[in-house]
Amino acid sequence: MSSYADLLRTRGVARIIAAQLTARFPFGMLSLAFLLHIEHTWDSYGVAGLVLAALSIGQAIAGPLTSRLMGRLGIRPVIVVTMIVCALGIATIALVRLPVPAAMAVAFVAGLATPPVQPAVRTIYPKLVNSRQLTPLFSLDASAQEIIWVLGPVIATVAATQVSTVAGILLAVAFLVVGGTWFVASPEVGRVRIPRSRRKLGVVLKKPAVLLATIVGFLLIAACAAIEAGVVATFGEGGVEAGLVLAVFSIGSLVGGLSFGHRPIGPWALALRMGVVFVGTALAALWLNVWWIGALLFLAGVGIAPALAVMFAIVSSSVKFSDTAEAYGWVGTGQLIGAAVGSAVAGFLIDGVGPTGAFVAAAGIALIGFLVPALGRRWHPDLRGREAGPIPDTEPVTVTS
Repeated sequence: MSSYADLLRTRGVARIIAAQLTARFPFGMLSLAFLLHIEHTWDSYGVAGLVLAALSIGQAIAGPLTSRLMGRLGIRPVIVVTMIVCALGIATIALVRLPVPAAMAVAFVAGLATPPVQPAVRTIYPKLVNSRQLTPLFSLDASAQEIIWVLGPVIATVAATQVSTVAGILLAVAFLVVGGTWFVASPEVGRVRIPRSRRKLGVVLKKPAVLLATIVGFLLIAACAAIEAGVVATFGEGGVEAGLVLAVFSIGSLVGGLSFGHRPIGPWALALRMGVVFVGTALAALWLNVWWIGALLFLAGVGIAPALAVMFAIVSSSVKFSDTAEAYGWVGTGQLIGAAVGSAVAGFLIDGVGPTGAFVAAAGIALIGFLVPALGRRWHPDLRGREAGPIPDTEPVTVTS
């Protein structure tokens, strides 16, 4: 733990972590807040699903595009403009009763304008700390983001049920604006300029480590989404057990990230962490008892934040600094698509065979998530004794004689 204490004492690290978590916090609230508001407004979960799908599609498309724009226009202008557009779109859905197609269009635009805070901050990290501290910093970041998924749904539910569904959404907008403003006002953001990439959009995916992180991130988040659907189907949407089990799942990830995230990253690192997720999920599927599921999902969660930290580190070490934001944008897009696919697969299986089907699906996806990095370990950078920072950009220098 001393390595994390040293990190937080490093100038700017605690501030930038807190600011980016606040800016990203609304996205732990919005799914549930939109679900409650739209179901209340239209009396239809189907309409809520369509609006949320439009939001997710917009976010998935935006990932690499807005991240790449930061190299052309700068971090602050891109985040400020996208923050304003996203906040207006979300507020419109809360305050104006629109026809369903119009609500979907507004949600799509809001998703497309999701501020690229996550790619930005992971591009900034190598400029804040030395190479020895970078892997623990990625782990601390992956662990800290569990706060979003533990507290976000709780705050959204309390605001929506105790005040109004409109209040729940507007509270998310407030977090977005305050957190985004805090982030762009941070001096660390102003000190970093992302060089303009000379490559075409998508070329960064030819880097084996980036493609590996994108695929495994897709599988990891798909498994997590299937687990969440299975837990809700097992204990009911309003059951306190579902909330407690999902909280334990996230706490397991937090514990795992803080306990193991600082370990050296070898070629088997990602496969081993995904193996922990698979074992916990597979065992949880054997008995749908709250104590059994809670204990085994805690075990599964122990592998999540360390796996994410490995993905961030191998991406950072494999691309030029000018390509890091776009690379993280692709990884984020893979995770968003994974969340949609995992939820959809689990939903069909829940309807067909019951909640057990969702856990079996999650275990199957996690198994593939273990096999992919195990079989592709030769494309996994060995960072033991190596720097995890990005490759410096170089360009011709004119010499006068």
